[in-house]
Amino acid sequence: MSENMARTPDHIKQATDLILKLRPVYSSLLGFYEKIFSAQEASKSQLNIDPITISEELLETKAKEKFSLISISDFLIDIDVSTALFEKICAITAQANGNLAESADTMKNLMNSNQLNPEKLFSALINNGEDCFEKAASDFNLDKKVLAFITYNSIKPSLTTCAEQLASYLGKDTEWGKGYCPICGSSPGLSVFQGEGERFLICSFCWHKWSAKRIYCPFCDNRNTETLQYFFSEDEEEYRVDICDQCKTYIKTLDTRKTERLIYLPLEQVATLHLDMKAQESGLKSGVNLLL
Repeated sequence: MSENMARTPDHIKQATDLILKLRPVYSSLLGFYEKIFSAQEASKSQLNIDPITISEELLETKAKEKFSLISISDFLIDIDVSTALFEKICAITAQANGNLAESADTMKNLMNSNQLNPEKLFSALINNGEDCFEKAASDFNLDKKVLAFITYNSIKPSLTTCAEQLASYLGKDTEWGKGYCPICGSSPGLSVFQGEGERFLICSFCWHKWSAKRIYCPFCDNRNTETLQYFFSEDEEEYRVDICDQCKTYIKTLDTRKTERLIYLPLEQVATLHLDMKAQESGLKSGVNLLL
C-alpha cells in the first residue's frame, strides 16, 4: 500500500477524524466502526496461525488454470483470539442503537452462559453453513444479519493474516488478470488507484489487493469501453463509482492520488455508503455482500 495507509488503532482514529471533518453526517456510524476496526488491528499481534502450505505441483496447476490459491473453507482461524474479539465486538455493538444493540447484548449473555458457541459460528461462516445461523437466530430470537456481521468481523484478522501469508505464493511478475481474488476466489469490494494511476482490486472477504486493468469490469470481464462508465461528485473528487452497463453491477473506487489524508480502506468502504445508495437507486447492484 502507499505511505498514507493506516495500519494501527491510532492511525485508524486519525483516519476517522479526518473523514468526519469532511462528512460529519457519518459521525455515529464511523464512531461505531472505528472501535471495531481498532479492536481488529489490536488483535492481530496476538494471532498464532501457521502458514498454509501449497506444493509446487499444486501451485503450478492453480496458476495455469487461474484457480485461487485456496477455497474460503481452507482459511485457518485462531479460535482463542477470534472468540475474545467476538466478545469485544458484541460489547461494542451492544452500545449501538435498536435491534443491532439488542441482538448483540443477547449474544454476549448467551456466550457468557455457554449457550452460544462462537467457534461453531466461525466454522459455519467459512463453510457456507447458513443453517447454523438460521438455527441460532431462531433458537435465541436473534437477528441473523447481526449474528453474521459479528461473526465475520471476529475472524477477519485471521482471514487477512492468512491472506498476507499466502500472498508469498503469488508471482509478482505475473498479472492475475481475473476479477476474483487470487487468494480465496471472492469478488472485489473496492477498487483503488495508486502511484502512477495503477488500478488495484481489494477482496471483499480476505482484503487481499491485486493489480487489475484500468478499464475493466471484474464481475463479468467486460472490457468494452462503450459499456463501461462511472459517476462522481465534484465535492468528493477522490471517489468515483465504476459501472458496467452489461451486467448492471458497480464497484466503488478510491483514487489515493487525489487526497493527502490518512487512508484505512475498510473505513473508506463504510464512509461511502451514500455512493452505494445512489448506485442502487439507479438500478445497479453491488458485486459483494455489503452486510459483511
